[in-house]
Amino acid sequence: MAFVGPWLVPSRALRPGAPVLRLLSTVGMEEMGTALSRSPLERLEFDNVVLKKLPLDPSEEPGVRQVKGACFSRVKPQPLTKPRFVAVSHEAVGLLGLTGEEVLNDALGPEYLSGSKVMPGSEPAAHCYCGHQFGQFAGQLGDGAACYLGEVKVPAGQDPELLRENPSGRWEIQVKGAGLTPYSRQADGRKVLRSSIREFLCSEAMHFLGVPTTRAGSVVTSDSRVMRDVYYSGHPRHERCSVVLRIAPTFLRFGSFEIFKQQDEYTGRQGPSYGRDEIRGQMLDYVIEMFYPEIQQNHSDRVERNVSFFREVMLRTARLVAQWQCVGFCHGVLNTDNMSIVGLTLDYGPYGFMDRFDPNFICNASDNSGRYSYQAQPAICRWNLIKLAEALDPELPPARAKAVMEEYLDLYNSFYLENMRKKLGLLKKEEPEDEILITELLQTMHNTGADFTNSFRSLSRISCPAEGASQGEEDLVKEATAILLEQCASLEELKAANKPTMDPRELAMLLSMAQSNPALFQMISDRMTIARQLDRLSRLQELMETSEEELKNKQAEEWSRWITRYRKRLALELEGQADVQAVQEERVRVMDSTNPRVVLRNYIAQNAIEAAENGDFSEVQQVLKVLEKPFSSEPGLELPAWVGQGGDTEPGERDEGEERREEEEAASGSTARNPVPYDSKPPAWAQEICVT
Repeated sequence: MAFVGPWLVPSRALRPGAPVLRLLSTVGMEEMGTALSRSPLERLEFDNVVLKKLPLDPSEEPGVRQVKGACFSRVKPQPLTKPRFVAVSHEAVGLLGLTGEEVLNDALGPEYLSGSKVMPGSEPAAHCYCGHQFGQFAGQLGDGAACYLGEVKVPAGQDPELLRENPSGRWEIQVKGAGLTPYSRQADGRKVLRSSIREFLCSEAMHFLGVPTTRAGSVVTSDSRVMRDVYYSGHPRHERCSVVLRIAPTFLRFGSFEIFKQQDEYTGRQGPSYGRDEIRGQMLDYVIEMFYPEIQQNHSDRVERNVSFFREVMLRTARLVAQWQCVGFCHGVLNTDNMSIVGLTLDYGPYGFMDRFDPNFICNASDNSGRYSYQAQPAICRWNLIKLAEALDPELPPARAKAVMEEYLDLYNSFYLENMRKKLGLLKKEEPEDEILITELLQTMHNTGADFTNSFRSLSRISCPAEGASQGEEDLVKEATAILLEQCASLEELKAANKPTMDPRELAMLLSMAQSNPALFQMISDRMTIARQLDRLSRLQELMETSEEELKNKQAEEWSRWITRYRKRLALELEGQADVQAVQEERVRVMDSTNPRVVLRNYIAQNAIEAAENGDFSEVQQVLKVLEKPFSSEPGLELPAWVGQGGDTEPGERDEGEERREEEEAASGSTARNPVPYDSKPPAWAQEICVT
């Protein structure tokens, strides 16, 4: 009512016109009524700055095309049939000033958050970018399925820490899976329930693990269908079109700056805006002014500003990948177009959290060479930063970029060691041998097939040596060893894990070719891939000659040796400490708030996906609740939502793929999946999950 008041104040100009006064009052009341009748989503305040600051594609013609001289193209999202919510992240939509209840209760919510209906103030668009994919420049890529909806002003009273991370004062929102754009290439611009649930859950899981990430506000599914060949086996099936709402300060990426690239000497492709250097300058100005304002304010010299910006991107990237390594996260597709310009985890596709520790862990079944394996991630991020530096030339002089990149390895190592010391509870001192202790821990985990997440979580149960302890050192080491042996792989698990993925005849042929025709060998394979296969073969042969009892004894010996070294290092933490008990308690508190109890393992996501495909969304919602508190145990949330329902729940409408999968499992005699707690090692069937 406050804004109506001034119109009712007596005024000489209005004295003769009482009817006018009544008219103004009526109009004011109508406007207020309209504002109050609008839903919370319709009241979002958009300020779409990027579309004003960066060039827009003048053409709005439908269809795939090369987009020259522009950073965005206007698009029209394609409506879904009967869209409905699968899940909403209350925490994520809170960034927009909304509550989860408001979104869920909004009758038009599923339409607005799937792109089926356009919110007032929204300006749907798709971003043009390029990228190096698996090391080769791919030319124009762009938002083939994602659709920019606009930038929502940060609501009043938002957490100052969030504002520090996002100084632009706006949250960009996107829908992923809303249909064709000029950048869809041979695809249809749609996403399905599988990929949408995986992106939704992992975006939120990473946030609650403390890893910088884009956020996911909701998943919407529908009765619209598309054909997908899940395993590229020649057996496509219909799947439901589904859409994720994504939220971030910006979705600009390294590849955004590659649209200006000259013709690549290997692929012959060039960026669609090659030669338009003025747009590169515009984009650089926009990114620094909006997302790195301190750098903009602190540098009057343009070159120095750009160098400072690149150094900050390098630092954020080094810190990010160190955090990935410390939670066992593997991205799977670390192309330059999947690297955020503000240091966030971006684009969740064939990602995976490691179960059994393996430095050569490859989460993407399409990554035959292991380019994006777990242990390769720090080096690949460095390579991608070099490609970004090349894309910024001449705004960023190559010599200056090279000097910045020389800092990367030391920065990464410092971030990694800082995180790892917390994971081991080494808080009071930094000793030179800490790096060796960490390396030996990982080697022991690898040798024994130990579970990455659960082994680290178990370390807080190993006590520091204490003077006058009633138990002897040998007994304490034996107890600690027993705890960690619970997380080790069995003989059969290790045999399965070390089985070569390449047919023995193919391996023999490639080995022969490497000797007789090295040039041809280089064209169809590489020595690293062959070395990995030979290593697996050697380890498998060794395991074939080992009994279960021999394996357990060997695992116990390895862990006993490492635990003895670890307890000696813990003793140094207590030197000079007056209150030993307080040190012990702080150590456990820090470790248990650094080493998660639960991560989004593939089998957890798969259970949620299969339930959702069967019409039951409760498991997606429950998994989200579990992932929101990954460091603690939540009573009533230890097991999947369907446990205890007796198998008599009324399913919703099922996908034909779900029905076919059940028929295939019944025909093959596949056993029913026994439920396991979310914090458990993965069940045996999890090894069959294939993500591409």
